[in-house]
Amino acid sequence: MKHPIRVFAAALALAAAITPAFVQAHGPVTPQAVDTKGLPDLGKQWRDENPYRANPHALKVGASAYNQNCARCHGLEAVSGGIAPDLRQLDRDCTGMKNAAKKAACYKEMDNYYLTSVRNGKVRNGAVYMPPFEGVFNQEAMWAIKTYLESRRESN
Repeated sequence: MKHPIRVFAAALALAAAITPAFVQAHGPVTPQAVDTKGLPDLGKQWRDENPYRANPHALKVGASAYNQNCARCHGLEAVSGGIAPDLRQLDRDCTGMKNAAKKAACYKEMDNYYLTSVRNGKVRNGAVYMPPFEGVFNQEAMWAIKTYLESRRESN
């Protein structure tokens, strides 16, 4: 009888050899360009809240940009497969708030958290969990993606 660990290791090696690169979750990837034509120009000053909230064209641009650049880690249609956070829940602490002023402040805070995360990436103990996208995507692309994520938001 063959040793079970050797059998498992051989099966794992075979699976890795025949699995297409696009199926493997992490690894070197090249970000895809985001066409932001038709969106209002936001200028050089970074906004502190989503200026495209409820903009239908931004939603379309954001959906395409997300699915080309973010879905490989955060899941198709923002439904996480467990590799990275489920971004439908990004604003979950805000959605159930009854006080309108507190709810608006919460969304603004989450917009800031989102933008900081996308611009600077996520690094812990020297390990890159998410690469920085500042200089790769412009502000318009980042806010369009946030608009898409808001459309996918799970309610409490």
